[in-house]
Formats: sequence, C-alpha cells, structure tokens
Amino acid sequence: MSKADQTRKFIIEKTAPIFNKRGFAGTSLSDITTATGLTKGSIYGNFENKEEVALAVFKHNTAKLWKKKEDWISTYTDPKSKILALVDFYRKNWKEIFEDGGCPVMNTGTESDDVMPKMKERVNLTVKNWIKNISTILEEGIAQNTFRADIDTSEYAQLFIMIIEGGILLSKISDNPKSLYLAIERTEKIILEEVIL
Repeated sequence: MSKADQTRKFIIEKTAPIFNKRGFAGTSLSDITTATGLTKGSIYGNFENKEEVALAVFKHNTAKLWKKKEDWISTYTDPKSKILALVDFYRKNWKEIFEDGGCPVMNTGTESDDVMPKMKERVNLTVKNWIKNISTILEEGIAQNTFRADIDTSEYAQLFIMIIEGGILLSKISDNPKSLYLAIERTEKIILEEVIL
C-alpha cells in the first residue's frame, strides 16, 4: 500500500464513526482535521472534497457491517439456519450497531436522498445488493424444498429489511431496543409462518 493509500485509509477510519453519528451536514472540516490530526491541505490533498470523504466512509462503514453479518451467517450451512441467523444478528449485535451511530445505510440514505446524487446512487446499489443476498438465501431454501416455492424472494427480502431497519430507527431515537426486538420477533414470525415449509 502506497503512502497516499495509507493516508486515505487513515482518514477514512478516523472519520467513519463521526460521519455515521453526525451525518454529512453535521460533520465539519474541523471535525475531520481534529479526528485525524491532519491539516485541511492534507485532507484535500487526498480527497477532492468532503463529499468524496463521506462516500469513502460510507463504503467503509457498510463493508465493516457486511463483514460482521457475513461472518455471523457463514457459520451455518442450511438456508433455514442462515435466514434465522441473519435476523438473530441484530438481536445479538444491536448494542455495537447503536454505539457506532446506527445503520450506515439508513443514516446515509436518509440524508443523501435529494441532495447528494452520487451518495444516493451508492446507497441504492448497497440496498440492491442487500436484497440480492437475502433473496439468494431464500432461493436456496426453495431449491432444497425447505421454503415455500410460491414466495417472491425479492419482496420478502425487502420486507425483512424494511421491518428491521424500522425497528432500528425507532429504537435508536428512543434509546430503547424494544422496537428492534419487536421488529425481530415479527420478522421471525413471518419466516416461520410464511416462508419455511
């Protein structure tokens, strides 16, 4: 890794929690320089502007969360265990997610909706990949005659994401995991009653 790449990585890692907690608008250049100990010139010598830093940070934050999820699910081999493990991931890891500022996809997606087209495009791609990953597990279950053959895998994947993300949102703003637990329980109920044979 070149020195420039190391510096970019350092800036991303140091500012990742700040952007996820405060958002793009709430993170100032002075926040970035304070967190990194670098000058404004060093920051803009490695990134074109604050939006480019934020985009790199979003990629970093989502990759970090995805890896944790993938590691959690990869211990299981059958589709039923995988889909239930995906839901259980949030039950067991919500404290860490909340301490990191919440879900980076929801945080960034909400803020970038109408004001940062490049960021919105990246969030949209991330959500599409998320839907595809869940759909793949559901399709494996259908192929193995574990899940109902008539389910729309993409619709269920979207539904699971919406319910859990909604639970995260309500729990985060109330500082109480009750809504997330309710979302997790409801998602499990749907899986057990509507998906699994």
